[in-house]
Amino acid sequence: MNVVFAVKQYISKMIEDSGPGMKVLLMDKETTGIVSMVYTQSEILQKEVYLFERIDSQNREIMKHLKAICFLRPTKENVDYMIQELRRPKYTIYFVYFSNVISKSDVKSLAEADEQEVVAEVQEFYGDYIAVNPHLFSLNILGCCQGRNWDPAQLSRTTQGLTALLLSLKKCPMIRYQLSSEAAKRLAECVKQVITKEYELFEFRRTEVPPLLLILDRCDDAITPLLNQWTYQAMVHELLGINNNRIDLSRVPGISKDLREVVLSAENDEFYANNMYLNFAEIGSNIKNLMEDFQKKKPKEQQKLESIADMKAFVENYPQFKKMSGTVSKHVTVVGELSRLVSERNLLEVSEVEQELACQNDHSSALQNVKRLLQNPKVTEFDAARLVMLYALHYERHSSNSLPGLMMDLRNKGVSDKYRKLVSAVVEYGGKRVRGSDLFSPKDAVAITKQFLKGLKGVENVYTQHQPFLHETLDHLIKGRLKENLYPYLGPSTLRDRPQDIIVFVIGGATYEEALTVYNLNRTTPGVRIVLGGTTVHNTKSFLEEVLASGLHSRSKESSQVTSRSASRR
Repeated sequence: MNVVFAVKQYISKMIEDSGPGMKVLLMDKETTGIVSMVYTQSEILQKEVYLFERIDSQNREIMKHLKAICFLRPTKENVDYMIQELRRPKYTIYFVYFSNVISKSDVKSLAEADEQEVVAEVQEFYGDYIAVNPHLFSLNILGCCQGRNWDPAQLSRTTQGLTALLLSLKKCPMIRYQLSSEAAKRLAECVKQVITKEYELFEFRRTEVPPLLLILDRCDDAITPLLNQWTYQAMVHELLGINNNRIDLSRVPGISKDLREVVLSAENDEFYANNMYLNFAEIGSNIKNLMEDFQKKKPKEQQKLESIADMKAFVENYPQFKKMSGTVSKHVTVVGELSRLVSERNLLEVSEVEQELACQNDHSSALQNVKRLLQNPKVTEFDAARLVMLYALHYERHSSNSLPGLMMDLRNKGVSDKYRKLVSAVVEYGGKRVRGSDLFSPKDAVAITKQFLKGLKGVENVYTQHQPFLHETLDHLIKGRLKENLYPYLGPSTLRDRPQDIIVFVIGGATYEEALTVYNLNRTTPGVRIVLGGTTVHNTKSFLEEVLASGLHSRSKESSQVTSRSASRR
């Protein structure tokens, strides 16, 4: 179950099926992103695709010597563009691929428009999602719900994305969903409807244990997307932002022109592939090794190119040297900028307190530490608000809850109204009343013992002690212990055996920390394969935008953060 491989295979097949000769790849806004995640431009150029165009671009030239490969989402808009294209074709022959199921009436409209008979074939290739890592996919949807319910357009897009994923991995799953979330149940029903309606597409070879689709809601764990991260990929996203593998470095002081935007892709960057899940301290020493390695291979300036053989060796090694030089300068710049931000924003101290808020249950120590950091001028308003959000979520019903005092501290620090309002919005979004599970206090004896032992042993790394709630959910699922009264099956049948192929989807967005959890579970659990997806992949900034987009904040006033003092101690 490798989503990068699945999408890559579709694109290779499209290009192969069009045969030899020069080609243009015609895409829309979304499929451009889908393709760029799995193939570089130079890789596609080697397959005789010499031009990349957008179907909605008005001023494309007529080039009758090119074959057109069209890869489009089956939207009404794209079908209309395609009809216009076929009425006045710019290329010699068209191979049309839609990234999802297309209606018979749309195919008929295309056939009617194709008076010049330039279309060689129309097919459905289900690459209708963004393949981020081999076990992580996204739909790049920010703000999927209004209140607790789906935005109808986003529900439809998510259903399409999720069913395309199942078709591309050749899985017809049983479905379980989080009972506490109306949105999860609704999505489960929509996916089931598509599987029932398109039953012929979902007729795959039966496996002994059917695959399982588990649909969760971000509301159940609002803690994970609020934490600072310390593994490479997650940290880059948290501090710099990753958008379809691209990182914008234009704000970095003194950045050179060619490094203003860099691409980090494990598919064609060996250093990134080997380091994306390592923590920041290890990255530092690995960068040093990379630099030393580079120095050794650097062509000596004074190297005399006397013989033909010398020149040949230099020319042969130059492309690799140039590629390595690009890799080195890119990672040195990225890691340098991460280091600068960590010290400028005092993130080591901030993160230690975040971890305490997420993992420990000592209220007075946590409160003291948050108050101390709010007084620190190096702590930005963003990080200050984030600490108060974590406090508000954890100690929402604690008898000594001091949220009003912390809100006052935020105001005195000069934190903007926008961030102060977000504190109550986050509690409204993922507070105790909404969660179907208990994020903070372990219930069963095993969990309590684990926590006690963890406390005794101390923590290997104070910055990475937090485990996303998803870890516990998947652990229970793999062991066949996930409670059916909290995560029911859709429909009458249930799974008798422990699941082997698991697809987890998080409405409201997954995170790179959860992707790391899935990566580790895949590595350490033989016979189990897990793929994680979400409406998007969040960092704290985008998660807060998600909370704002849900509109929940407008219902709660700043004063509603004052929970009644009589609330029972947790």
